[in-house]
Amino acid sequence: MSILTKIFGDPSKKFFSDLSKIAESIDSLEEDIKKLSDDELKNKTLEFKQELSQGKNLDDILLESFAVVREAAKRTLNQRHFNSQLLGGLILHQGKIAEMKTGEGKTLTSTLPIYLNALSGKGVHVVTVNDYLSRRDVVWMGQIYNFLGLSVGCINHDTSFLYDPHHTNLDEERDELGSFRVVHEFLKPCTRREAYEADITYGTNNEFGFDYLRDGMAYGEEQVVQAKGFNYAIVDEIDSILIDEARTPLIISAPDEESADLYKIFASIVPKLKEEEDYEVDEKQKAISVTDEGIEKVEKILGVENIYTEKGIKYVHHLNQALRARAIFSKDKDYVVRKGEIVIVDEFTGRLTPGRRWSEGLHQAIEAKENVEIQKESKTLASITFQNYFRMYEKLSGMTGTAYTSAEEFHKVYKLDVYEVPTNKPLVRKDEQDLVYATEEGKLKAVAREIKERNKVGQPVLVGTVSISKNEYLSALLKKEGIKHHVLNAKQHEDEGEIIAQAGKKGRVTVATNMAGRGVDVSLGGNPSTQEEKIFVKDSGGLYVIGTERHEARRIDNQLRGRSGRQGDPGESRFFVSLEDELMRIFGSDKIKNMMSTLGVPEDQPIENKLVSKAISSAQSKIEGINFDARKHLLKYDDVMNKQREKIYKLRRSVLFSKGKEIEEIAKDILKDDEEGLKKMESKKELFPKENFYNTIKNILLRVIDMLWVGHLEEMDYMRSSVGLRAYGNQDPLVEYKNEGIRLFKTLENSIGATFSKLISNVIPADNQTPQPIEAFESGVNSNLNKKNVGRNEPCPCGSGKKYKKCHGK
Repeated sequence: MSILTKIFGDPSKKFFSDLSKIAESIDSLEEDIKKLSDDELKNKTLEFKQELSQGKNLDDILLESFAVVREAAKRTLNQRHFNSQLLGGLILHQGKIAEMKTGEGKTLTSTLPIYLNALSGKGVHVVTVNDYLSRRDVVWMGQIYNFLGLSVGCINHDTSFLYDPHHTNLDEERDELGSFRVVHEFLKPCTRREAYEADITYGTNNEFGFDYLRDGMAYGEEQVVQAKGFNYAIVDEIDSILIDEARTPLIISAPDEESADLYKIFASIVPKLKEEEDYEVDEKQKAISVTDEGIEKVEKILGVENIYTEKGIKYVHHLNQALRARAIFSKDKDYVVRKGEIVIVDEFTGRLTPGRRWSEGLHQAIEAKENVEIQKESKTLASITFQNYFRMYEKLSGMTGTAYTSAEEFHKVYKLDVYEVPTNKPLVRKDEQDLVYATEEGKLKAVAREIKERNKVGQPVLVGTVSISKNEYLSALLKKEGIKHHVLNAKQHEDEGEIIAQAGKKGRVTVATNMAGRGVDVSLGGNPSTQEEKIFVKDSGGLYVIGTERHEARRIDNQLRGRSGRQGDPGESRFFVSLEDELMRIFGSDKIKNMMSTLGVPEDQPIENKLVSKAISSAQSKIEGINFDARKHLLKYDDVMNKQREKIYKLRRSVLFSKGKEIEEIAKDILKDDEEGLKKMESKKELFPKENFYNTIKNILLRVIDMLWVGHLEEMDYMRSSVGLRAYGNQDPLVEYKNEGIRLFKTLENSIGATFSKLISNVIPADNQTPQPIEAFESGVNSNLNKKNVGRNEPCPCGSGKKYKKCHGK
């Protein structure tokens, strides 16, 4: 206990003491609320909205609104919120993170703050980890909201829905991987904007983020789907979304021309290089460094004198990416080859992520390595990190079973505090000490023996693996032992939710890749289960969870453990580890090897010791720190872009939503230093009908902003790559990036005015004022510029400040 805690008391204890008093007050309303008829209960929504319109705030109506939701849940779902769920709901309403163990009912908990905050009419976004869970939760929890008179929308990758209890067409299908059963009952197809206009909108983090970026490229008000803005978001599995996935920014891109030959050339060169002699691998940082000997060997193969000067930085870039593709990224672990394409495997969930691609040519390098068709590189049209997207919300909260080990990052990055909600019933699961083996083969054979022993007595076993290849290897071992089992990984076509839901059946053995974000509880005896089978499974010890390898993040291990012991059920968990495991090999094996040697442990015998577990935990803490630093580094750079993005999007939005004279005023403000653009624009008024004139200004401004913003993104990307080299001159790359970024953004702002001035000078009335896509616009601009017969070395007429030959004269 710290000295501050001794003096001032435990703040967490006081926090929960205060929350418990609020929960008791909600309890005290239950009997009165219970007496209301269905219509009277539904009318409470109108009463609450009226109270808010008369000056009350959400906290003023919190007690009664929570009591109303609890009663509505009993009448629609036959489920009553536990007091622990009331505590969780209060934490979420306050804009904090509620850590609730698996099986404690996070989905039902979230309905309390969702309903309360939706009463404001400003919209509530509920963020899930996949499309299936979005649909499931809308159909499931939508019954509560609909009963109380609120509308619920759902956005998926390819379509959108509104909850409608009268839409009863049952349509079962499978997604592109065959992993989920898609049930469209009670889900009525709608436009994306209609889904966002609902009081409550469910969707994945990717869909919310990409819709924001697409809104920033819209050419009509009706195309903007997130018109309500960013009021309140609840993020399910918040650690998975805001931490694990935060290293990869969201990017909207378009194909760009790039020869595939270089990727093939370097893919053929790297197998001729030797690790440690020609290049070194930093597995901790997932980085490659080429030695002088390696550079000389590559130059000899290519027949060039100096790889750094003959092709600029391009050859060096291709070499590094080809080496990374060969030495760091592994087939059936980091990616799979499916239908002639490289599909990324999400390292945290083990699921395939079709459509997602690694950036900076890495994806193409892996395509060349696997000898599949090399896709064109792309240019960025818009991008944002998850950190900066979710920090736009006025209030943000989240829930997960495992957030406490990342509490520091949540507080520093998102200003979110984490609170562990007490379980409804005591947790009785036994978490056994790790068993450490010298070799991986010995470990997996021991796992197979352990599964066989438990299977003999009918105890269900759930086994977690870290990759597809290890998942399949263990499955093969179990087949040899004659153990019937179910396999779940990104390659399988079974119903994922169904497999997990049945993992608690008597005698069931399930071998699955990482369990993060599955979103399905494991019920003892299966789902649905007979009382007899449930009792048998409980008596056999409950679900036994085996981890075949420690993950780099403790949270992922805890998520796997958390599949067992829900709602006071018995259960057990244990991790089997070997010194050849990636985490142990990179971070912790020497200390443990010495320990095993000192204790004289044979290679085929495990060691079970608290010191071993402590060393493993220390190794995980190290890599968590490295990953945190990587995310902080990404965020620092994106913060520079974020300020620029906010300014450009604000300008663009003001243009898009302006009416009549307003758009002329915006144009005048952009042209304020150009008395001659101003005069010409004024003279154009007489040539157009008034509304057409304003629409013309709006369309030209939107296109100019988009065209130059895309170019600016490309320049910022190149500049970021180059400032790293300035560290050799004792200059801070981040400071240099900020300074250069300010200069480039000033150039962008000037270019917007100059380009608009040039185009408005040459505009003539046309019958068709319909906006065209940005590609067509750029083509038109290039065509007009080429007609001017500008000299190759003269300034480009677009106003960019570059020579014509390096700009639109390319």
